[in-house]
Amino acid sequence: MSMSGVVDLAAVKAAQEAKAKAEQARAEAARQGGGGPGAAVSPASLVIDVDEAGFERDVLQRSTEVPVVIDFWAEWCEPCKQLSPLLERLTREYNGRFVLAKIDVDANQMLMQQFGVQGIPAVFAVVAGQALPLFQGAAPEAQIRQTLDQLIQVGEERFGLTGLAVDADAEAGAPAAEPTVPAGPYDALLEAAVQALDAGDLGGAVQAYKNVLSDDPGNTEAKLGLAQAELLQRVQNLDPAAVRKDAAEKPGDARAQIAAADLDLVGGHVEDAFARLIDTVKRTAGDDRDAARVRLLELFEVVGGDDPRVTSARTALARVLF
Repeated sequence: MSMSGVVDLAAVKAAQEAKAKAEQARAEAARQGGGGPGAAVSPASLVIDVDEAGFERDVLQRSTEVPVVIDFWAEWCEPCKQLSPLLERLTREYNGRFVLAKIDVDANQMLMQQFGVQGIPAVFAVVAGQALPLFQGAAPEAQIRQTLDQLIQVGEERFGLTGLAVDADAEAGAPAAEPTVPAGPYDALLEAAVQALDAGDLGGAVQAYKNVLSDDPGNTEAKLGLAQAELLQRVQNLDPAAVRKDAAEKPGDARAQIAAADLDLVGGHVEDAFARLIDTVKRTAGDDRDAARVRLLELFEVVGGDDPRVTSARTALARVLF
């Protein structure tokens, strides 16, 4: 799979319009009692039919949570009849690591043109608002698996997209079951972490959260707590005035900008912190660029993946990286 030849989807819809509609969708889901980003989904919802009217919601916005694989197909296409069932089976097997969006080219000519599709079947992916061409034609299963693995790796390493939680017992369209409460030992460890934070023992809190994650890497409460404790630990001995002065004088210094971004976030200036690091990724290269990208992903964890500011920043990061 080539990661070059990225299609700029900014022309599909203006970024501000997309952000506004995403926030409206979240508000509507909350009003109706539905799950928002991060909520468990049913297996049936991993494979969706998409048209031009729903493309922004079902593909662009969803791609800020999980990679979306797009299958361009048509009823008359014989190779499509071989590839589409295979992609659907792999989507279920990968269990939330990506979502499959099926687009009928006969009914959605505009989308076909925007992606530059020359023939079908054609398979693309959208990650954090950016499109990647994957392959064309009915490729062998082994090649498709390899391509999907690379796509998932890109989503995780560059954008922190870890996939969706899947509730195997949920019916399509039904509310997901409430998350289960951590097992007893985790309750004790999480309480110990909270007590350490209250006492100002940031090192103890970090270790307590790490103890939970060593046994339960997907524990959401521990991941959030660890990100917050590590942020507080990083800034506790900083001289804010010196850090701000250093960052202002050295706009291309990744280390100075990373420290200032930490202070931005602790001070409640979330968008400033994200913008500072995205600009640093844009300005730098090599290890410095990677350090700024990794810190940005860490700050996403602090704020929470369902926050619209994180969604917007993921899209901005994607544009800089590609």
